Amino acid sequence: MIARTALVLFLIAGHGAASRADLAETIAAIKPAIVRIGTYEVTRRPPAALMGTGFGVGDGRHVVTSLHVVNHVSDEAGSERIVVFVGVGSESEMRDATVIAADLVHDAALLRIDGPALPVLRLASESDGREGDDIAFTGFPIGAALGLHPATHRGIIAAWTPFVMPVVDPGQLSTAMIKQLKEGPFYIYQLDATAYPGNSGSPLYRPTDGVVLGILSSVYVKDSKETAISDPSGISYAIPIRYARALLIDLGLVP
Repeated sequence: MIARTALVLFLIAGHGAASRADLAETIAAIKPAIVRIGTYEVTRRPPAALMGTGFGVGDGRHVVTSLHVVNHVSDEAGSERIVVFVGVGSESEMRDATVIAADLVHDAALLRIDGPALPVLRLASESDGREGDDIAFTGFPIGAALGLHPATHRGIIAAWTPFVMPVVDPGQLSTAMIKQLKEGPFYIYQLDATAYPGNSGSPLYRPTDGVVLGILSSVYVKDSKETAISDPSGISYAIPIRYARALLIDLGLVP
């Protein structure tokens, strides 16, 4: 009996070590596709402001992120523009970006970026994550406060739960949103892994192969960004990747 128990414990420990090794390899493979999303305004000090995370998709000249990361940029004069930062540390480069498709109901946006193609991530054809499945996400928490290097968090899918996007001003309700409200809430992944402001737009992926299941959409924080590190609420969620995939299909960027 003791020997059998020891064997079970050995197998569990071995599985954990293999899982960590898989994740380490996956992180190394996907990091080149992860970018920072921000804005740039030449008269601002500092001129660059980091808002969230995104990742390369399709032909490598497109980036998926959360819509709320970029939808506040509406400067008609053009002094503030959306940019992505490619690379890490001192090797980073800034590229202009344009929102070419958006899903207001599900908080997804597709950007077209200038310059050479990025590495891209594989998207799940269906949102096949199950409650209890291992997941990871890689992004840029708290903007630049934790450095200009992507960080990875891991956990499980805690729940597959209904969600309705809150709207403060009734004037923000679009025809699509009203239709969605009539049809009922859509379902999202609730995670037990702690994300932070800046993680919005990060890919939620399988640790074993890096296939993207969803997009980190929001983080509930009890107070301010300053207290998010010391006192996070730990409630994070992601939208299924099928909503971003639909934007790509509409533009013929994926079959």
